[in-house]
Amino acid sequence: MQPSELPSLMHVRAFVRVADYGSVSKASEALFRAQSVVTRSISELEARLGVLLFERHANGMRLTDYGTRLLPRARRVLAELDSVPQLLNGADKAQNEPLYLFQARRLQVFVKLCETHHMQTVASLLGLSQPAISSTLKVLESGCGQTLFERTPRGLLPTRASLDILFPVRRALNELRHIDTDISALQGTLQGVVQVGALPLGRTRILPEAIVRLMREHPGIQVITNESPFDLLATELRAGDVDFIFGALRSTAYASDLSGEALLTEEMVVLARRGHPLYSKSALQAELADAQWVLPRAGSPARHMLDDCFTAFGIAPPRPAVESGDMAIIRGLLLRSDMLAAVSAHQLEPEIASGELCILPLELRHTSRAIGLTSRTASLHSPVAQALMDVIREITRSQRIFNG
Repeated sequence: MQPSELPSLMHVRAFVRVADYGSVSKASEALFRAQSVVTRSISELEARLGVLLFERHANGMRLTDYGTRLLPRARRVLAELDSVPQLLNGADKAQNEPLYLFQARRLQVFVKLCETHHMQTVASLLGLSQPAISSTLKVLESGCGQTLFERTPRGLLPTRASLDILFPVRRALNELRHIDTDISALQGTLQGVVQVGALPLGRTRILPEAIVRLMREHPGIQVITNESPFDLLATELRAGDVDFIFGALRSTAYASDLSGEALLTEEMVVLARRGHPLYSKSALQAELADAQWVLPRAGSPARHMLDDCFTAFGIAPPRPAVESGDMAIIRGLLLRSDMLAAVSAHQLEPEIASGELCILPLELRHTSRAIGLTSRTASLHSPVAQALMDVIREITRSQRIFNG
């Protein structure tokens, strides 16, 4: 969806207030707006979405099924924007509703400036003039009462205040983008974009199968995968730019604002090329320290487990010749050398089935990893994201039954 097509934030604000009070006149008083302005806001939002959000009655306004579906999403948009003054000024000060934030294009300018640091770049991206970007920034800084960017020879650098409010602004925009998907889902059509954080343990087989199944039933959806390391994906998840992460779960101590749902577990195995010198040896543990290894990145959960496993064997954890989590690189290295790699078997399942790679007869104890879905705690998933998560659950459930 293009930025200009996002629903109006002022219309969303009016919708929530009318839903709260069940009356245009009472909502008008709360909003300090004329009844005609509030009535027009509701009508324009309904026209924009192509559905009726309220039933008009002599004694007030009653939500339709579409209005009921929209209300939780709309409340989240307002809650994110209403949190901005508190983040800027502290919880102990009286906060006014931040109306200077209630324009989607203004928020998009702010987010893009934080990303690119240059007005001209943002102007080109959003189809605006540079004076318009400058004017928008002045409005935002005036409303916030703080400097949001430092002017430097390297461009506009976000201040601490900008970084404090960036996540709620990004989340508000992402919640706003989901409104159309919410409405179309209630009409029986699943469409829109789902952004998936794809970790190595999830993206090899299960995620591709889930995407194919979902798109076969709902060709109007688009799936965008992000293969960044977990820490970067978690940042995108917190901002709402990633809908969920699929792959190896982190411990509950990692972050209280993220929730993991375990779907299956995988044990690690040692893989080598066909005909590897170690394949026929019986006392493998003694050979491990001198082997060339392709290992997960230092500091990753998989690497920690492998280090512990080597220690349990009574040998020092090997120094990897290569550190990588990319299966294409690992596959290429194994096929072309005598290197060893410790991975989950399903990640290179076709190569094992064809005999190109083999599993060495060595049990890696205590390397079981939980694979599943990571989401923001109490997040309200878009219908497309929820549908893809449900298909992933279905696939992993059938896999557990088959393996059991």
